[in-house]
Amino acid sequence: MAQNQTICALATPPGVGAIGVIRVSGPETFPIVQKLFRGKNLAEQPGHTIHFGTIRDEHNEIVDEVLVSVFKAPHSYTKEDSVEISCHASGFIIQKILRLLLKNGCRMAQNGEYTQRAFLNGQLDLAQAEAVADLIASDSEASHRAAIHQIRGGFSKDIAQLREQLIHFASMIELELDFGEEDVEFADRDQLRRLITEICLALRPLIDSFELGNVLKEGVPVAIVGPPNAGKSTLLNALLNEEKAIVTDIAGTTRDVIEDVLILDGIKFRILDTAGIRETSDKVEAIGVERSLAAMEKADIILKLSSADVADPAFETLFAERMGSSDRVISIRTKADLPENEGVGADLILSAATGEGIDALRDALVTRARGQRTGDTVVTNLRHYEHLTATDAALERALRGLDSGITQDWLAMDIRQALHHLGEITGQITTDDLLEVIFSKFCIGK
Repeated sequence: MAQNQTICALATPPGVGAIGVIRVSGPETFPIVQKLFRGKNLAEQPGHTIHFGTIRDEHNEIVDEVLVSVFKAPHSYTKEDSVEISCHASGFIIQKILRLLLKNGCRMAQNGEYTQRAFLNGQLDLAQAEAVADLIASDSEASHRAAIHQIRGGFSKDIAQLREQLIHFASMIELELDFGEEDVEFADRDQLRRLITEICLALRPLIDSFELGNVLKEGVPVAIVGPPNAGKSTLLNALLNEEKAIVTDIAGTTRDVIEDVLILDGIKFRILDTAGIRETSDKVEAIGVERSLAAMEKADIILKLSSADVADPAFETLFAERMGSSDRVISIRTKADLPENEGVGADLILSAATGEGIDALRDALVTRARGQRTGDTVVTNLRHYEHLTATDAALERALRGLDSGITQDWLAMDIRQALHHLGEITGQITTDDLLEVIFSKFCIGK
């Protein structure tokens, strides 16, 4: 992606809302846009100002009345001269303006090129740039909060501090290599051991937070399981406040896993209503049972339903074999409105028919999800997680090497690898191929 070219793209999804926003960025932004814009001289206007005028074609015919926002380098998202043209969101008008921009010297931006330019120009580091995509994709308060924290540099600051602490000792060990024949030690081994231990202790919570971070992005999978007619579909409908699943008194109505999303207190839950688990000779139902078992084993939270009127010892035996005494399970006694359904041995008692216990269940789900929180910084990106674990492994090798008295060159290699992996996270060390993979996942307008 050549940065000496001026680029343009639609920054808002087509057909959404009444206003279309076309973003232009690059060294020739003002001369190119001025060829189309009739109004003030944009190059002479202060940055962060908005100006009314018209866009006209090559025959001086009015295409649209627009507002043009002016951003001057380096005080823009890309740190380049930029404008945003706010026009009416007609597909014809948008395409006409884009064609005029292309005809006068722009080229269409590639996926993520605006954010890539922001990274290359030092506006964002790589971890912050990746968080832009997470912010756009966030669909709950928790995932939004994690993305905002990363964009504002919280995660990058943690990584930078760890890396800076290592750089000093790395330089001392490299210096020792230059004086290898003189058998000198510039890096105090006890201090180095303490530093590596401290860094490892700081890395572990970040590594452990990835499980929570992945949940924040994808949602907490919650499987509702139980024998047929235990009230699984009724509970799903009650949680969602809609008739999502078919409910009848016929056993085996649900044949497949039904999934929907529930947002509670800013946390996204993926609720999975499963087929009743029982032995069956029906081939279709048997497939549904296997899918139920698979969903149960993958879920972070399992709502195990039971009811006296559908007691099934075979289900209880199968569940115990598959799950044992897992702490992922919340046992629920359903149909509390029926006199025989006392909540003996259950964590919760509820009646989806009357609403009794539903609020308590919602609270329990939020408590379980929040119980995993490890701190302000949560790792949500698989690439970051892999580099953090690789850093930890390299430092563990260095610690073992210090204990066994390895030579400076082997010690230096492990520390170099740790520094490399930390640098890969924030983009201090990167490749064109990596950037292409990361930014190709962005939308064109960002």
